[in-house]
Amino acid sequence: MSVTTAQVEQIIAKATKFTEENPVAVGASAVVALATSIFLFRRSNMNRDGADYNSTFGAAGKILNNADHNLKGSEFHDSIADYENMFSGARQETGAITSEESIEVRKKKYADMVNHFYNLVTDFYEYGWGQSFHFGPRWHNEEFMESIKRAEYHLCSRLGMKPGMKVLDVGCGVGGPMRNMAIFSGSNIEGITINNYQVKVGNKNNASNGLSHLCKLVQGDFQNLPWADGYFDAAYEIEATCHSPDRVVTFGGVARVLKKGGLFAGYDWVVTDKYNPDNKDHVRIKEGIEVGNGLPTLATPEHIVDCLEKAGFEVLDHYDANKGVHDANQLPWYETLNGKLTLSGFRMTHLGRMVTHSFVWTLELLRIAPAGSTRVSALLNA
Repeated sequence: MSVTTAQVEQIIAKATKFTEENPVAVGASAVVALATSIFLFRRSNMNRDGADYNSTFGAAGKILNNADHNLKGSEFHDSIADYENMFSGARQETGAITSEESIEVRKKKYADMVNHFYNLVTDFYEYGWGQSFHFGPRWHNEEFMESIKRAEYHLCSRLGMKPGMKVLDVGCGVGGPMRNMAIFSGSNIEGITINNYQVKVGNKNNASNGLSHLCKLVQGDFQNLPWADGYFDAAYEIEATCHSPDRVVTFGGVARVLKKGGLFAGYDWVVTDKYNPDNKDHVRIKEGIEVGNGLPTLATPEHIVDCLEKAGFEVLDHYDANKGVHDANQLPWYETLNGKLTLSGFRMTHLGRMVTHSFVWTLELLRIAPAGSTRVSALLNA
């Protein structure tokens, strides 16, 4: 018996509708969807950033039970407790983490906050999103990964990246953008991340993709870059310096390690001039982004430009990368979070996230995933 993609999508759509109308049956629906999804992903032979997974859920089990993980036993559980304490009241009381006192706690403890955050979410990000931990403007009929890579290649173009150049990735995650940009440009890229687990995962992926000669991750704090003055030809950051407790210090370090005339470009989370701090919905969304991404607080574009100039940069250009967010020919940057009932988009749908959450709960119950994994899943799905 053969099952077409359209038939499977109809099954998933019916399961979603049934689940929404019958909350008591959520668990049963999740089990059915889980079985359907395993079958579906095995048939589709999914690939992610050069890695081939015959079963995406099987890959999730391997990821969540990764021997390279820094946290062992109860440390994972303790880490999420510490992280949640830095966002006390978040998603329970609007405005709870917008107070100066709350923001200062996260700024002072930013190294612990960011390290805890990526110890907890790296596996979930890689499974649910891929190895490039960022968003990107997206056109209709453009695949998700195409939009992600296009955003990265745009930086290559703006920076004039080419073979032989030494380029710094500020806050490199597991190195997804680094690898894509090295393949595209031929540049030598070194990245820094505060999280040692990401360094292990990233450098293993560099090796498995045959890119160790072009790509390297190092563990360190981008508030105190370990390279000599004038070491790099160019630098970039992708949704990374939003973690910084002091952007002037961060950008000053980047300026120091760049050669004279070297270019620095990037993307960052901001609140636009439409943000109203007296609007509870605006505050709720802003705080949700902060707690869901490990950020002290979101800044304005004007603040970022000011910090760049104070750090010694001449700002040649800055603009809203999502200015076409309401263009009829484009998809909003956040639309991907809604997911579609397709082979590649299922994990991002409401049902897909629910199935994943149930799957993580099962893995934790069986002690395959570390204690606290379900709380992390809930944090990211809130």
